[in-house]
Amino acid sequence: MITLSDTAAGKVRELLERETTETNGLALRVAVQPGGCSGLRYALYFDDQITEKDQTADYEGVKVVVDKMSVPYLKGAQIDYVDTLQQSGFTINNPNAQSTCACGDSFH
Repeated sequence: MITLSDTAAGKVRELLERETTETNGLALRVAVQPGGCSGLRYALYFDDQITEKDQTADYEGVKVVVDKMSVPYLKGAQIDYVDTLQQSGFTINNPNAQSTCACGDSFH
């Protein structure tokens, strides 16, 4: 399963509070989809459709969900949130990525 840094978990909670007043059913879904300049791309979004085939974990009250097809690509990956002069947003450090593109959203 993937891990979520304390900073990323805090940012997800903040975004959930802005998204809706009722966050009990929403989880952060992390998926791998075809596309991007390196062949696969990451997708992060809020989802309330969680199935028994999904893997779930809880990080400081943030539920993270990964579908079974994405699990092998994301095993051991860490999601962080950075906010610097050069970059702002979620980053994924994925030990399974053989190569990545310059944007950081696509990998192979």
